[in-house]
Amino acid sequence: MAPTPRIPIESQFQTHDGQTLFYRYWPAVDTTSSKRAVLLFHRGHEHSGRVAHLVDEFDLPNHAFFAWDARGHGRNPGERGYSPSLATSVRDIQTFVDHIGATYGIAVADVAVVAQSVGAVLAATWVHDYAPPLRALVLASPAFKVKLYVPFARPGLKLMHKLRGKFFVNSYVKAKFLTHDPERIASYDTDPLITRPIAVNILLDLYEAADRIVADAAAITVPTQLLISGADWVVHRGPQDAFFERLGARVKQKIVLDGFYHDTLGERDRARAVSAARQFIVHEFETPSARVSLRHADREGAFKDESDRLAQPLAPLSPAGVYWAMTRAGLRFGGTLSQGVRLGHETGFDSGSTLDYVYRNEAAGRLGIGKVMDRNYLDAIGWRGIRQRKVHVEELIGEAIARLHAAGAPARIVDIAAGHGRYVLEALASQQSRLGHLDGAAVESILLRDYSELNVEQGRALIRAKGLEQIARFVRGDAFEGDSLAGIDPAPTLAIVSGLYELFGDNDMVAGSLDGLARAVRPGGYLVYTGQPWHPQLEFIARALTSHRAGSAWVMRRRSQAEMDELVRAAGFEKIAQRIDPWGIFTVSLARRVGSSTQAA
Repeated sequence: MAPTPRIPIESQFQTHDGQTLFYRYWPAVDTTSSKRAVLLFHRGHEHSGRVAHLVDEFDLPNHAFFAWDARGHGRNPGERGYSPSLATSVRDIQTFVDHIGATYGIAVADVAVVAQSVGAVLAATWVHDYAPPLRALVLASPAFKVKLYVPFARPGLKLMHKLRGKFFVNSYVKAKFLTHDPERIASYDTDPLITRPIAVNILLDLYEAADRIVADAAAITVPTQLLISGADWVVHRGPQDAFFERLGARVKQKIVLDGFYHDTLGERDRARAVSAARQFIVHEFETPSARVSLRHADREGAFKDESDRLAQPLAPLSPAGVYWAMTRAGLRFGGTLSQGVRLGHETGFDSGSTLDYVYRNEAAGRLGIGKVMDRNYLDAIGWRGIRQRKVHVEELIGEAIARLHAAGAPARIVDIAAGHGRYVLEALASQQSRLGHLDGAAVESILLRDYSELNVEQGRALIRAKGLEQIARFVRGDAFEGDSLAGIDPAPTLAIVSGLYELFGDNDMVAGSLDGLARAVRPGGYLVYTGQPWHPQLEFIARALTSHRAGSAWVMRRRSQAEMDELVRAAGFEKIAQRIDPWGIFTVSLARRVGSSTQAA
């Protein structure tokens, strides 16, 4: 006897920017076990109703199911097929998961994700960028590279977008090329909620995000199953295979479904795919795989290999050696005209002085052309990411202060590598504007530290310029001296580490610094920390730019977000919020010091 079909509850949640998104919720039928959930993410152009059939077909009565209508789709308001950016839609997933946790009491560690096509790219990007400790991830025919069929379509769309701004393109895909199932074909052709147009910015973002996630799949460590349709007319298979090979997950499974069209979980013979996905999910819930530890990723693994390769000198007369020698010569010449490039050569392109210059974002140079060159320098994607990181740091500092204020706890702030301290002081100025004051229960004290005497001097001048001498001071200190950090007096309730750990690949150094902060910040206090899980210009930075450390090459070892979060978690902090720029370069996270106390002292 077939089980009684489960009836969804229709609901909504609010996104970070105030949009209302629709979703369906199927409560668990069997509630004898701990709370578990499966999140379903639909294909591009579709909506949650198109995956609703999977709830009964998966036959998991002790699991709740959730399925949303992605922004710009289904029963959501707004323009059809539009989102401000793919990163916005990825953040929507994080907001959705936060909503599920707060509303239904289901932790992300008890969640499995099943996602198709564009939904699979969104889900994979979320797992890469936000590093949620999912129980399992099932990706069905991820649209890592859509078949556009028209030669030079992608660069043409990029040019048109630059010239025209926002416009839409219609899907060329007919239902008969998605599935062999006649009922699914008929329903697709008559469904009024199918969204055929897609905004060109989302299509271009989809390609760029997919390229990044496929290239950096080693950062994904959750158990992952990849279902590939063997006769897919819509997306290329090559990037799917490359993604699977590079996956950092210890438990991963690839299943090729011969003869299947693109709608893998809506095919006529989808029972094969559904059964495989169900078995994978059940296994991870019943006998969960051990979490992959990245504590020693600085000693072995993909990111260690990458940094070793970048640190390897090039043969001077090799094509690559000649190319980078010419690039360095060009930068030296540029430094005679561009103020920013000159400052980078003098103090290091990773120095506090350079970062302060990038934050100010005011082009300067000699002979007219120097200012133009400086503007181009400041508009490099890495520096744009740095400025967005500053915005996010300020935002999460404000959130931490607000949380402390709501709990009746004073905000005693320490930044252990503040540079000139601009982002901290400007965040507090913003907080002062909002609250009307920066004393009492809002902010009691600000301690800025940095190893560079120049930064300390410049930071003290900035404190005077901001009129914060009564509550702020700047001292010299080593961010990697754990005992020194632990002895900070008065004990901080909010610690900030921005742009520091990314410069040092040694995890023991970072762990020692975090341990010192954990001893300083009592339970209930907060930590704002940054990460750099990705950078599109790593080789340029390593081959052409110099560090503040004795003018040496600026070779970075990237840390995935999962690795950075593991170090923070091991020190006794629990991540509660995260931001990331649209390019996936820099992250900013807020963590709470865990322990027996419920309030910072």
